[in-house]
Amino acid sequence: MANVKVKFRPSTHECKEGVVYYQIIKSRVIRQLKTDYRLFAYEWNENGETVVIGDSNRANYLHSIEERIKWDVKRLKAIIERLGSKRIQYTADDIVIAFKESANRQSLFNFMQNVITRLQQMGKQRTSETYRCTLKSFMQFRENKDVLLEDIDSDLMLMYEAYLQGRGLTKNSTSFYMRILRAVYNRAVEKDLTTNRNPFKHVYTGVDKTVKRAIPLKAIKQIKNLDLSLQPSLDFARDMFMFSFYTRGMSFIDMAYLKKKDLSNGILSYRRRKTGQQLFIRWERCMQEIVEKYDTDYCSPYLLPILKYPYDRSQYKNMLYRTNKTLKEIAKMVGLSIPLTLYVARHSWASIAKSKNIPISVISEGMGHDSEMTTQIYLASLDNAVVDRANAQILKDL
Repeated sequence: MANVKVKFRPSTHECKEGVVYYQIIKSRVIRQLKTDYRLFAYEWNENGETVVIGDSNRANYLHSIEERIKWDVKRLKAIIERLGSKRIQYTADDIVIAFKESANRQSLFNFMQNVITRLQQMGKQRTSETYRCTLKSFMQFRENKDVLLEDIDSDLMLMYEAYLQGRGLTKNSTSFYMRILRAVYNRAVEKDLTTNRNPFKHVYTGVDKTVKRAIPLKAIKQIKNLDLSLQPSLDFARDMFMFSFYTRGMSFIDMAYLKKKDLSNGILSYRRRKTGQQLFIRWERCMQEIVEKYDTDYCSPYLLPILKYPYDRSQYKNMLYRTNKTLKEIAKMVGLSIPLTLYVARHSWASIAKSKNIPISVISEGMGHDSEMTTQIYLASLDNAVVDRANAQILKDL
């Protein structure tokens, strides 16, 4: 059996980057496979064979290198497994040759992984995660057998759609995966890596109307007034839900990355991680009460107690999962029939604002929508005071 090790060769000059390479070992024969991944010596952990990211302005770049290394190692191990399954004698050189040949051929797995890497380098972490999730799903459908871009056709996509439906996914969920794959495929076509065979013409790529996720103001009041002082996990989930509602339906990821310095002179300013749009919210007493309730870690730069380590995104995901799960219990306590999640706070703010005859353009601006056609039609930009008055009008009735 062959082994793969990830190695780092530092530069002879202290101020220059070194190079990552792979060591292929088979029957005591060692071969090296070079990469173009460059790191500084302090960005590499030799014992763990891992990239050290830390608090660095190169974090996006380092994350992308880390992702590429994991992908390369996975491909190398798949090659070794494939060669071994043929029950023939193979060498370390055979592994290197097979790896280089697969890199030269344009396959979906490789091309999509490159797209994911570029998204990470551009700081589009959330988008890269949705692409990675789609790639993982398609790889499971293919049983990890890659497919050339030129072999992707409508029959393959119909089979994938049937596979997703067989796993119980809704039309909107299957459409989500299909739209991402279509975007990747179209990008490959633009780069002249394959000709367009319209492989998505027979699968569903639309968006169906979903079950209503907004709840009335009466239910919001009930959630707010629950006495959860003896149930800390429920109390925390309720507070995060209310904070999202107070702040015009702020998404959980934006809440997680809010910093204390973002609050100044009675104005909370933040940039949406999804769209990059900057929003300004007048600070209200109800928001301050939640922050004061959890302001025990004076060393933390964050406004809310969601993150402890800035580059540990799994921490955010785990907290989101636990909070949404706990909100289901709160829904039962107030007699709600719909699944209560943090996203319900966002839908509810918009729905309640609309019921108060607040213009759609104001609602769109307040929620940070950057692609709302209605907002573009009514006016190009909106005074923050108008949005703040709308939010104050809603909060006054709680």
